[in-house]
Amino acid sequence: MTTALYPGSFDPITLGHLDVIRRATAVFDKLVVGVLVNPKKTPMLDLDDRLAAIREALTEELGDTAKKVEVDSFDGLTVDYCGKIGASFIVRGLRAVSDFESELQMAHTNRKLAPDVDTIFFMTALEHAYLSSSLVKEIAAFGGDVSRFVPAAALRRLRR
Repeated sequence: MTTALYPGSFDPITLGHLDVIRRATAVFDKLVVGVLVNPKKTPMLDLDDRLAAIREALTEELGDTAKKVEVDSFDGLTVDYCGKIGASFIVRGLRAVSDFESELQMAHTNRKLAPDVDTIFFMTALEHAYLSSSLVKEIAAFGGDVSRFVPAAALRRLRR
């Protein structure tokens, strides 16, 4: 069974993230969405809200495909968590060419740290290429409508 990890802060999960998840589940037997706990960042949604929003969005948006996805949180190095869960691949989404440079550096570094873990890039669907959690958070913080950018499960939490 091939397991992949899709790591990120998912603060909040966006429709772009769901697009990558949907496509990765077509490639891998099991996908773990790993919410990285980063003590250097102050998230808009706390960890429990992010985990719940992801789980609900998977059920609401992916139907039976959601059975191939596990949602968990972790801290520390991504490659160490891959070892813990038995993941041979790290899934990353690319929105634009500008994402590629930093993602390439990270992929090479991870490969040096864990030669048995490889990174797979999925190009985000064109309709979501401009989306980022940071942009969504900024719009939401100013009271803007983010309903076109996030699944309903995330929207409910952002509106609180």
